[in-house]
Amino acid sequence: MPVARVPPQIEAFLEMIAAERGASKNTQDAYARDLADYAAGLARAGKSLENVTTGDIRAYLSLLVARGLKPTSSARKLSSIRQFHRFLVADGRRADDPSLIIEAPRAGRGLPKILSIAEVDHLLKISKEGLDDDARPGAERLRALRMACLIELLYATGLRVSELVALPANAAQTKDPFIHVRGKGGRERLVPLSDAARLSIAAYRAFLKKSYAKVLASPWLFPADAESGHLTRQAFARDLKACAAAAGLAPSRVSPHVLRHAFASHLLQNGADLRIVQELLGHADISTTQIYTHVLDERMKAMVRDLHPLTGG
Repeated sequence: MPVARVPPQIEAFLEMIAAERGASKNTQDAYARDLADYAAGLARAGKSLENVTTGDIRAYLSLLVARGLKPTSSARKLSSIRQFHRFLVADGRRADDPSLIIEAPRAGRGLPKILSIAEVDHLLKISKEGLDDDARPGAERLRALRMACLIELLYATGLRVSELVALPANAAQTKDPFIHVRGKGGRERLVPLSDAARLSIAAYRAFLKKSYAKVLASPWLFPADAESGHLTRQAFARDLKACAAAAGLAPSRVSPHVLRHAFASHLLQNGADLRIVQELLGHADISTTQIYTHVLDERMKAMVRDLHPLTGG
């Protein structure tokens, strides 16, 4: 599609990027489209490239948001505008750069993928099928017991996958109802452990002791023939997707990180305090945990809808 004719200042900018930067035809056309739209927006507001101010550029960016443009697209247009105004100053066509102090629109963090409580329950149920079947080959049964233990532990604790696969062999071997975790930056924290998770660990360790006693000498809870000596994140993620498929869940929807998200979201959904969830996840800054506030927002909306006297609830 041919690019509409642009003002002479923009033509000069396009010539410059072609001659001095070796910009391709496609790159020139992309700049031309962004800057033509910018010039047209200014014209509709009664402004021109010569007298546009910082406030005018902000107003133009606000219009882009109103038009439904994504933050990434708005940021790209602002980048074009900045380079154009930098050129105008360098070429002596303007004495000032009105785009200099404008910050790029921030792309909001996408909501994490999560599974419903029912979906996690079903995944756990499928992972535990046939664990007591003595007719299954030993290696297959051990792998199934390990997978059931991993899923139960991950959903019970919300550990990072790197923390989970590197748990020491003595994890949950004490009478204390929690495990000691060393997380990012060497930060340490205590994470409560559910009875179901403790039982899964016990069943897995009991089978190891019975059929693979030599493996118990490993310092890791989930030993493997890997350079690290323990199960790798990649191997767990692969086996988890296979378990998801067996449970009738799309493998693309299930990963170790998704189960960590489910742990946090389900806690908040059931009334947990955001600060407590921050501690459990091992987040140094609560702003990282606040990605889950969409769950709180929905709960507050429901509370107002159901309890406020003017809503007829």
